[in-house]
Amino acid sequence: MFFRDNRRHHLPHIHARYQGEEASIAIDDGRILDGSIPSKQHKMVLAWIEIHKEELQVDWELAVNGEEPFRIAPLQ
Repeated sequence: MFFRDNRRHHLPHIHARYQGEEASIAIDDGRILDGSIPSKQHKMVLAWIEIHKEELQVDWELAVNGEEPFRIAPLQ
């Protein structure tokens, strides 16, 4: 998540990176808004989003307001 990152996609999303590829992924439904990552990694990101959806929504609000978001544990 990047600070004030609501201008381009206009909805809550995260950025995922894998081996030089990057994608912006919507928090609400997991669709790829921009870029690409392999299907297997996209499925892993979707699982992580589902586990942390409420935390991600709170972090999104903080980030777009220029505040420091809370750290969220990676998928284990």
